[in-house]
Amino acid sequence: MLFNSLHFLIFFPIVILLYFIIPQKVRYIWLLAASYYFYMCWNAKYILLIIFSTLVTYISGLLIERVKRSKWNKERIYRWKKIFVAFSFATNLSVLFFFKYFDFAFDNISALCLRAGIELHKPEFDILLPVGISFFIFQCLSYTMDVYRGEIYAEKNILKYALFISFFPQLVAGPIERSKNLLKQINIPTNFHVESARHGLLTMVYGLILKMVIADRIASIIDPILSHYNSYNGMMLLMCIVLFAFQIYCDFHGYTQIAIGSAEVLGFHLQENFNAPYLASNIKDFWRRWHISLTSWFTDYLYIPLGGNRKGRLRKYMNTLIVFLSSGLWHGAAWGYIVWGGGNGCYLILYDLLKPLFAKLNYKLKINTSSFGWKILCRVLTFAAVCYMWLYFRARDLETAFQMQEKIFDDFYLPYLFSDNLLSMFGSYSNIVILLFSFLFLLVTDYLQYCGQDWKTKILKQQIVYRWIVYIVALLIILIHGVYGIGHEQTQFIYFQF
Repeated sequence: MLFNSLHFLIFFPIVILLYFIIPQKVRYIWLLAASYYFYMCWNAKYILLIIFSTLVTYISGLLIERVKRSKWNKERIYRWKKIFVAFSFATNLSVLFFFKYFDFAFDNISALCLRAGIELHKPEFDILLPVGISFFIFQCLSYTMDVYRGEIYAEKNILKYALFISFFPQLVAGPIERSKNLLKQINIPTNFHVESARHGLLTMVYGLILKMVIADRIASIIDPILSHYNSYNGMMLLMCIVLFAFQIYCDFHGYTQIAIGSAEVLGFHLQENFNAPYLASNIKDFWRRWHISLTSWFTDYLYIPLGGNRKGRLRKYMNTLIVFLSSGLWHGAAWGYIVWGGGNGCYLILYDLLKPLFAKLNYKLKINTSSFGWKILCRVLTFAAVCYMWLYFRARDLETAFQMQEKIFDDFYLPYLFSDNLLSMFGSYSNIVILLFSFLFLLVTDYLQYCGQDWKTKILKQQIVYRWIVYIVALLIILIHGVYGIGHEQTQFIYFQF
């Protein structure tokens, strides 16, 4: 079930209505049933995977809690805690590997063996990649680790824990919630609040604008070109990669806003997943603002256990690279994702290494780093570096990425920017105008968020006449300029595949 579908438009009001009608003590059961139904709309049999991961981590949590409270000596307690954590991680990661990485691993091993004269035959499995598998498995694993670390107590109510894993607003594309936040809220249900509902609905509308008006419009422009990149000049491909940077941001940020908004209507507060990332002044700042829930997950559960920055600079850089390579692999079983992750890791390492040198150069050249021009330059260079890595992300396989990159550099001719050929890629002048206004809208909303201002709350504090003008205009923008209808019914969110 897609957030931007008629199915969800019917499903969501029914869930809300019944949720606030039934007694508080059993609301979580209704929400669990709705969440399972929401997931089963893609492929009903894959609900068994969620149930399996839920049971494994639920039992692991209880066993860890029981061991912690036992009268065993510390060494024995520590050993058994590690055994149960290892069991939870090994089981869930094995499931993830089978469904997401088996083909990729086998193909690469087979290619290596073929060079040695050994031919391997891959067993055929009639399986599809379960939607959102990486998200709910990572949420399961974070719970196990939090119980192991003693940051939370193991949840004894299996249905409440199952809801924590399968909560439908963030089930298939995040944000990856922590048990300290979402599970706590499930145990303390709230009544209906008009203010939360209004803010949540406005947040959902904002997400739909990002998805349907901006992201899907960009997709309709660049997908045909990137699918046949050999037929187009380098400047058009470069423009497509820049547009893809906005597409993936508006697509994923749009999903997150709808998820946060729908949860808020139900009385739950999910963490923000983006904080104006394209306004970042450097690559380190960018990764503090992009996909915050995943970045913090890898920081807490991989980077810090590896030693973080506590064991010297070389170890710090190795840990950084491991984290970003893992992040790339998390996104998909393709070398393009791995290079994308590794490239961003190298960016961070280079930034850390060169930061003292640039500080000295700025001092000697008397560059005013607080000036407006310098701030703009830093942001443009950061955005350009990020866009370069998006090329590998979008291409997925290295051969395609290298060919596109070669075409861009060999055919880099600025006059193409002002040619009719480049303008024709947008299809019509109306598309150009809509995108220009969309980017201006995105810049304003992101800048307000960057400054720490909640523009949605400010709108909701206005008089009712002005509020309804905003509501009506926003809905008209979606209805008139949104990309939907025949041929666009299955416009899925990009991050569903991860």
